[in-house]
Amino acid sequence: MSMRALAVLVSCLCISACGTLRVPAADSGVAPAAMQGDAARPANATQWIRSELYFGVGSEDGNATRVQEQAVSEQQWRDFLDREVTPRFPDGLTVFDGYGQWRFHDATTPNRLKTKVLVILHEDTPQRRADIEAIRSAWKNMTLHESVLWSQEKVDVSF
Repeated sequence: MSMRALAVLVSCLCISACGTLRVPAADSGVAPAAMQGDAARPANATQWIRSELYFGVGSEDGNATRVQEQAVSEQQWRDFLDREVTPRFPDGLTVFDGYGQWRFHDATTPNRLKTKVLVILHEDTPQRRADIEAIRSAWKNMTLHESVLWSQEKVDVSF
């Protein structure tokens, strides 16, 4: 297909897509959607935190004083979520599969393994921070890992 034919095809698709959009007229009597919320899921909230927790779940590949011999299974991960995370944050969370690496202080090469990234949006309160710390501690006790990376940033949210 020539570049010109491809450009014409893309233009036609864009024009046809625009024709399918329906925007209510100003005098149609259709009210715009209203933001609604409650205490747990406010319409607009400030002073919330986006916490990201990074959990190593794969077999470690690299120099370490304590090599993880077995990967954490999907069932073990799900059990951990059900036991430690969901009771503390029942309103919602997100998990991403990742792959990470880091270098121990005395190592010359990085350590690499599969990772789970847990994202939780929560109020910025001492209780919520304690809940995050309890999750990190539970993971370290379960896996004997030295750390769980906790990244956080202030966010404004709307549900």
